[in-house]
Amino acid sequence: MFLFLSKILPLFVYPLGLACVLMVVALGLGWRRSRWRWVPVLGALLVLLIASNPWVSGVLARSLEWRYLPDGELPEAEAIVLLGGATRPADPPRPMVDVTEAGDRVFYAAKLYKDGKAPLIIATGGRIGWMGGSTPEAMDMAQLLEFMGVPSEDIILEPEALNTYQNAVNTRQILEERGINKVLLVTTASHTPRSLAIFQRQQIEAIPAPTDFSQAQRDSPSRNESPQSVLYGLLPDLEALNITTKTIKEYIGIVVYRLRGWL
Repeated sequence: MFLFLSKILPLFVYPLGLACVLMVVALGLGWRRSRWRWVPVLGALLVLLIASNPWVSGVLARSLEWRYLPDGELPEAEAIVLLGGATRPADPPRPMVDVTEAGDRVFYAAKLYKDGKAPLIIATGGRIGWMGGSTPEAMDMAQLLEFMGVPSEDIILEPEALNTYQNAVNTRQILEERGINKVLLVTTASHTPRSLAIFQRQQIEAIPAPTDFSQAQRDSPSRNESPQSVLYGLLPDLEALNITTKTIKEYIGIVVYRLRGWL
């Protein structure tokens, strides 16, 4: 039940869902011929305009993504832990496993392996049945890793975890069985603060290896912005709305996980 509610309830807090709720309220007030029916309509408009503003989304994203910026070259470890959330299964009509926007995780894990940062990759992640998909994400990621030249014998699968907390708990069991102490934790940059805190709470010595940054340093607003860039930054943008939503999702996750004692 917690898993279901954790996926459903936040939808009404995200900008698009909140705007829909406000519009439903406006419809109800309109049916009652209330003179306040314009208030939720204005609220919905403001929510969408603010959430889809590239400057707003950039500030929010950097507040999470830039917490663990790499300080020089990453050290070597005993294993690379690759968190799920980066693939779509090879269900028809897809000819093979697809990567999502977070697919950089898989590529970066393969690069770290080939750079000699660790001799093993632990691919962790199941798949929620009612959300679609026929195979666990760990298996999908393993296929891509092998496609990129990582030997199958150097890939360890953890296909049961359905959230980040389970990722950490199940990975700890694998590490204890193999006597592994230090790992590189590969996940999306905005997801790194929450996932790192969870792994550390499980007494795992995890070194953050963030990837999939939505905000590069050159994307940061500066005083030398051109008038065209400033004007463009004021316009609603679908990608900015997506980034804002993902950042809000992470902050909600941090609050919920802290309340449950997982952080």
